[in-house]
Amino acid sequence: MPRDVFPPPRILLLFLSVIGASNACLQDPASAYRLTGAVCRLTYPAAVVLNEKTTKVIEAAFQHARYPGVKGQKSLPFIGKVTYGLDNVNVAHSIDFEIESQIDLGIKPKLYCGEGKVAADTRDCYLNFHKLHLHLQGNKEPNWLRKLFTDFITFTVKLAIKGQICKEINKVANILADFIQDRADQFLSYGDIGVDIGITTAPVINANYVESYHKGLTKYNNTSAVISDSVFHPSQLTEDKMLYFWISDQVFNPMVTAAHQDGLLQLNISGAELTDLFKTNLSSAMPEFIRECLLESGSPQLRVWSSSVPYVNTSTHVGTAVWGTASGQLHCGTQGPILSFKAHVSIDIKASYADKKLRLHGTLSEIFISEAELSGQNQSLLDVDEFLREAVEKIGIPKVLSALEIEITRLLDKQGTNLFDIFNPEVLPQDGFVVIQMDFGFPHHLLTEFLRKTLQ
Repeated sequence: MPRDVFPPPRILLLFLSVIGASNACLQDPASAYRLTGAVCRLTYPAAVVLNEKTTKVIEAAFQHARYPGVKGQKSLPFIGKVTYGLDNVNVAHSIDFEIESQIDLGIKPKLYCGEGKVAADTRDCYLNFHKLHLHLQGNKEPNWLRKLFTDFITFTVKLAIKGQICKEINKVANILADFIQDRADQFLSYGDIGVDIGITTAPVINANYVESYHKGLTKYNNTSAVISDSVFHPSQLTEDKMLYFWISDQVFNPMVTAAHQDGLLQLNISGAELTDLFKTNLSSAMPEFIRECLLESGSPQLRVWSSSVPYVNTSTHVGTAVWGTASGQLHCGTQGPILSFKAHVSIDIKASYADKKLRLHGTLSEIFISEAELSGQNQSLLDVDEFLREAVEKIGIPKVLSALEIEITRLLDKQGTNLFDIFNPEVLPQDGFVVIQMDFGFPHHLLTEFLRKTLQ
């Protein structure tokens, strides 16, 4: 297929994995970009892959199309010869017609803002049969009058079939768009936290890619984030990979804020797991009461939680920088003392995805300990600050990152990400945003699930 024309996607909306609801779409792209928190770009090679997968959807459209004037409302098979009785030609004859299995089907899709979301218009389509002949009662050598009649019926049936098939494909395209929209909404939701992924302007289709623009506004406790000064521009994405996601820091920060307010940023470690963590070699001497707490109390427990809203800033040089304050409490059994402290941390994080697992790589840039105190004691704990600082750096931060890797990977798997064949994914931090780019193989299970639920 020549590259000067984007492949006519049989139902190209399969790419819109982040379609969402929208109250309004701006006509001016430049104005819409300033309101855009997330962008999805699907390039030409990905469209070719998706076109191959949509064959089943087109076949389903054929099988479920209905043809007016045909008794029994029978579906049209791809091969063979079927006898029909026609109601509307006032002829007491049965009519046989044969259809060769290969046809010419072309669709020129349009994506637009309709009823508050991305909608598809595939009515601009053509359908040509390599062979479509009708015969009265199987008579393949009719006289001239019967031949004139069957030619007229042939022409009429062709128009009916074309109209019904194109109508059915348009219907299925929009059902599929809604299906993917629901999947995307589920993917970005967690408990009471949701994301408005409505579009800010109409999607773009050109010779090299399809691109959609989304709000990316976090919703929590009946409030919604606001983005009014996004830095997005199409030149920030290339065309080397099959799929791109552009995500602004203005999407990440409200999500982190909501997670903090919802109490999700906390970690509890106890017993042997906690004791094993402190077997890490540290240069600072372990204070005696901490050693007794870990080894002699019988049931030590460490609780850590975010005590201030973390702040995220992404840049080309360091990756994603995170500033935050974590509070910690070390409980030494049910009757033992409690060590409390706060750790003020600045850490640079880079993310990667390999072997269907998320990886987070952290580099500490700043840390200091404050408000360290031991319950029931009036003594100063300044001498433990250095030990706590090193313990947070070499034990606490790696443990927190590991827990985040496991939890986020679990959430990705729950939404089916692990069922995709993802090749050479890259997470590229830029100034104020992140670009996620990859090649992929489309998971057949999504198409199967859609057909099973929608067209059964």
